Amino acid sequence: MSTTNIVHIVHYSWGGLVLIWLASAARTKPSLRTTGVWSRLMSVTTMLFGFILVISGSFPNWLAAEPLAPYAGLRWSGATLTLLGCSFAVWARMALGANWSGRPTVKSGHQLIVGGPYAFARHPIYTGLLVAAIGTTFADLQWPRVLGVAIIAGVMLFKIRQEESLMMDTFPDTYPRYRQNVKALIPGLF
Repeated sequence: MSTTNIVHIVHYSWGGLVLIWLASAARTKPSLRTTGVWSRLMSVTTMLFGFILVISGSFPNWLAAEPLAPYAGLRWSGATLTLLGCSFAVWARMALGANWSGRPTVKSGHQLIVGGPYAFARHPIYTGLLVAAIGTTFADLQWPRVLGVAIIAGVMLFKIRQEESLMMDTFPDTYPRYRQNVKALIPGLF
């Protein structure tokens, strides 16, 4: 199989994720509490910039050096990670259902979801997106993609702190126990 197939796997994985996100975005509950507009604007803008760096393939030649380009195994591993990461994020998005929001939010009638992918990570959407971003970087290793992954990870850690605070306030009896038993991003580690 050719490099073109790797590119197709990566693009179709991200494209499928975006289509599912857009199709399901309208079916969410009204928000009761959320983060401020400034915080939202900064995190969305920064995260979007990180994803543009990861997904874009248009870099000046001096930025687009591919130090591991000859390693087809790394590229295929990257495409596989992209597909698995996007799939995991979609699974988590579907499990969250109407409780989902693109920003740290408490919804009307918010439920604490602890099954499905939430049994493995408290923030499985972020886990999936981060795995997919790392996979995309491996599939076509260029330095701006590495920077993009670092930016995405930084924004996710910032948003996790906000979400954790909201969940602790909303579910003071059950969330601390869930938090103690399930790691934030990487099952069994972090």
